[in-house]
Amino acid sequence: MSKKIYCIASFEAKENKEQELLEVLQSLEPKTLREDGCLQYIVTKHISHPNAMGKSFPIVFNEIWESKEAFELHCNKKYITDFFQKHCVDEDGLVKDFNVTVYSDEVN
Repeated sequence: MSKKIYCIASFEAKENKEQELLEVLQSLEPKTLREDGCLQYIVTKHISHPNAMGKSFPIVFNEIWESKEAFELHCNKKYITDFFQKHCVDEDGLVKDFNVTVYSDEVN
């Protein structure tokens, strides 16, 4: 197995802020895709489907990183920490709630 890292970063916007949040998140894509070790970084929107009945936040980043180290470097980039501070932590940010989860396909 590889040592790739798979990250799912989910966001729920504050009322009437979903489009604005989506645009801010989309603006992160080009810079992140240029980072060493980034294999995939795509912001997606939830759609209804009869075979997918689980609960989810409306906006989700699907990320694949070639290693834990590459992912950690990304997480510590100023533009990423600034995003989380401004939109997820600060009271006047666009995000009502969020969840970031990380997975690996390496079996230990």
